[in-house]
Amino acid sequence: MLRPPNQTSFSLPMSGRTWHSGGSTWYGPPNGAGSDGGACGYGNAVETAPFSSMIAAGSPSLFRNGRGCGTCYQVKCNNHLCSRKPVTVVITDLCPGGPCFDEAAHFDLSGTAIGRMALPGRAEQLRGVGRVPIEYARVACEYPGRSVTFRVDLGSTPNYLSVLIEFEDGDGDLARVDLKETPRRRSDRSGGTWRRMMPSWGALWKLDAGGELRAPISIRLTSRYSGKTLVAKNVIPARWRPGAIYRSFVNYE
Repeated sequence: MLRPPNQTSFSLPMSGRTWHSGGSTWYGPPNGAGSDGGACGYGNAVETAPFSSMIAAGSPSLFRNGRGCGTCYQVKCNNHLCSRKPVTVVITDLCPGGPCFDEAAHFDLSGTAIGRMALPGRAEQLRGVGRVPIEYARVACEYPGRSVTFRVDLGSTPNYLSVLIEFEDGDGDLARVDLKETPRRRSDRSGGTWRRMMPSWGALWKLDAGGELRAPISIRLTSRYSGKTLVAKNVIPARWRPGAIYRSFVNYE
């Protein structure tokens, strides 16, 4: 399992530098996106840009109880059917059994992703191998033209907010998420207090406020690797609703 260093100055590379040995299989339709969203909660988004079906279900060491959701890896294989060129995949699901426990790191790739590792015209043959040894490297995610997006979970209420956080670029492997409500009084120049949200499941973070939340709501993200923070100011509007998607104007570089 790859672990970040203790310091907060580390930045993820955009392409693989240090490669590790792992294993891969594939699941779902041959040219599909694996399962329908899987254990991270992304739903049908895995089939469309920017994920574009280039996803993987990670072994427990990669999934990390949901904290690995949205992390990006380059993978490549080296047998006679492989191009030996790395392709980038995003962890969007959990691979819970079978070969996922046989190796330190295992990627259960979508049919699309494993096919991209193959030489031209050899994708079907590579999928036919079943279990393919690979090399993998942790890399920064790239979502050109995208900002961090917050999808309000359907179980949210005026007193309880749960959001799925998507499309964090670069160093956006989240260590902490905080929420700030609108102050009760306009004369309150403190701007309110940041309250820590907790991991829920998959890529969702939650806060049980103990009372009605005062919107608009700002959300602050802290990177696990670089320690950089982003503030999506007033990203959850006054009349927010469960199931809605709210796009910020910020992202990691």
